Amino acid sequence: MAKVELNALAGDAASRFPLGRIHSIETMGTVDGPGIRLVVFCQGCPMRCAYCHNPDTWAAGADAGTPASVEHILELFESNRAFYRSGGITVSGGEPLLQPDFVGALFTAAHDSPHGRIHTCLDTSGIAFDPAAPERFDALLGACDLVLLDIKHADPAVHRELTGRSAARILAFGDELARRGIPVVIRHVVVPGYTDSVEECERLGRLIAPWRNVVGLEMLPYHTMGVVKYERLGMPYRLADVPAMDKARIPELRQAVLRGMKAARSGA
Repeated sequence: MAKVELNALAGDAASRFPLGRIHSIETMGTVDGPGIRLVVFCQGCPMRCAYCHNPDTWAAGADAGTPASVEHILELFESNRAFYRSGGITVSGGEPLLQPDFVGALFTAAHDSPHGRIHTCLDTSGIAFDPAAPERFDALLGACDLVLLDIKHADPAVHRELTGRSAARILAFGDELARRGIPVVIRHVVVPGYTDSVEECERLGRLIAPWRNVVGLEMLPYHTMGVVKYERLGMPYRLADVPAMDKARIPELRQAVLRGMKAARSGA
């Protein structure tokens, strides 16, 4: 992992695109879409996930994060284009859908690069999607090649307990992606005592079964590496007594999700 000094990428008033508010940039992302990628982490998130390992990305607004321009981000990519030849640009968070104009401008410019089209990927929970105003996301989704969609929990009540928010907008976003036919990889963090039962995983499979644009499934074992960040920030960590997930159980739970999808699609 390599981080960029953000002061070198600070947005300037001369930019012809909307500026973004970003938390950080990683120059060698290997788990954020296909290939090696430049990963832009947006600042701001409306959810408060109990297992979030980046609570420093939560704060939103004009004073949060660092301003960055589309031009500077593309310059950074182009300076290492050969390195990213099998990858592209991923925008993550925080929650990137809080800044649809910026992300849309970045993705459109990436597709229109005079040096060759750049593959674009959105890593999101979908929580900031507004189903009452889907047109706000037209530019972003119109230039998005792949979405990594993080589904927190299949049960609405437990979802709210884990995140502090309803899952309604997330599911509406999933429906919108399916309507547009944008390829989606479902991500699901497997947390002991919360999302690690066969029943919950089967229910997750049934939940995502209607989305025929799903092209992949990633079951991410919960880890405790974020605890130290909470300690440093002086914040309580809600899952302090929860152990890291046993990775040996991941294949079984992944099969449970796939089994639920298959059952729902067959009408069982």
